[in-house]
Amino acid sequence: MENLVIRLGSTTNDPVHWLVWSGHEQEIIASGVLENAEQLSSLSQRAGQRPITALVPGCDFLLKWVTLPAKASRKVLSAIPFMLEEDLSSDIGDHFFALGDRQAEQQAVAVVNHNKMQDWLSAIQAANLYCDKMLPDILALPYQEDTWSLVTLGQQAIVRQDQWQGLQGDMSWVLPAIEHFAKQQTVPLKIANYSGENIAALANVTAEDQPLDMPMQLLATGALKSQFNLLQGVYKPNTRSTGKWRQWRVAAVLAVVALLVTLVDKNIELNRLEQQSDELTAQMHAEFKRAFPDLRRPINIRRVMETNMAKLENGGGSVSMLAVMSQLADAFASSDVKPQTIRFDSTRSELRMQAVASKFEQLELFKRLAEEKGFEVQQGAINSKDDQVIGSLSIRS
Repeated sequence: MENLVIRLGSTTNDPVHWLVWSGHEQEIIASGVLENAEQLSSLSQRAGQRPITALVPGCDFLLKWVTLPAKASRKVLSAIPFMLEEDLSSDIGDHFFALGDRQAEQQAVAVVNHNKMQDWLSAIQAANLYCDKMLPDILALPYQEDTWSLVTLGQQAIVRQDQWQGLQGDMSWVLPAIEHFAKQQTVPLKIANYSGENIAALANVTAEDQPLDMPMQLLATGALKSQFNLLQGVYKPNTRSTGKWRQWRVAAVLAVVALLVTLVDKNIELNRLEQQSDELTAQMHAEFKRAFPDLRRPINIRRVMETNMAKLENGGGSVSMLAVMSQLADAFASSDVKPQTIRFDSTRSELRMQAVASKFEQLELFKRLAEEKGFEVQQGAINSKDDQVIGSLSIRS
């Protein structure tokens, strides 16, 4: 499965790092950095139907372990905000409390200001993206007992100190903070270094250099493995509808006509349906005229329809138009390319069409997806009109 992972900043003006990761191939499909959150809409085509995981800065969170009774009830869990009231600088009503793992009597809690959550989610929704999962970036780093993990993203340092604790911020203060902490320890502080920074010079620090993968790759793989999700309670996402209407002009007309013919052929037994039957008959002939404008109105429309559909299905060639359209269904849906006119040459097993898209890249995506299905695609003239791109395509099986 492919996933889109984005790392948002503390404000909408901060850079946004993103990466498309293939779990099956264990490789990066695409990656980049946006100038700010207002450019998130540029990722809508990248997102497609891929699940989206959002990483947010760990500096905006308070991560705490809360001791609970052995058999804590839901009522006790609802009291967690009051247990942490002294650790907060503002009213508990201003904060969101997300529950993480529970180990014996210890409950992990992530605390973040409601305004922050709403800002992140609003930026994602404004870009017409759907976020399935969200978590602090420090929890996406590898966890090793008695060892910290460090990675840098631009000028930002992200540190995981243990299972439920970390640091995140500008390197100018994070690295000195690490050294200050290390100096207080009786034994050297071990740090798994994924950053490439020279931290061996820090006092009382033992650096364990790790493979230098792309920082977002390290964060993405960790985020996808993590079971924690901030999107719970009031922020729990609604189930996304994955169904889409797919429109093909000729195929849709034929489907409507076939449905109407079937309805007309039925023996209507109730008087209240007689008027509806007359209306459907008139609509059937109108749709037949749209599908086959060169044919005169037939007496036996069913037989004529069956004959013409058989011609479309076979056409004297080894490949039918409907079979070609069926195999291209995913390419149309994924690229958002729509056919304007369609002609099928059965002798050459060739589909010729004029297609319309909002961007040139969508026509290129359709061509690539069709070729992956085994088709030969030749691209003809391409014109731009009214914020749309219209291109001629020849597709052979």
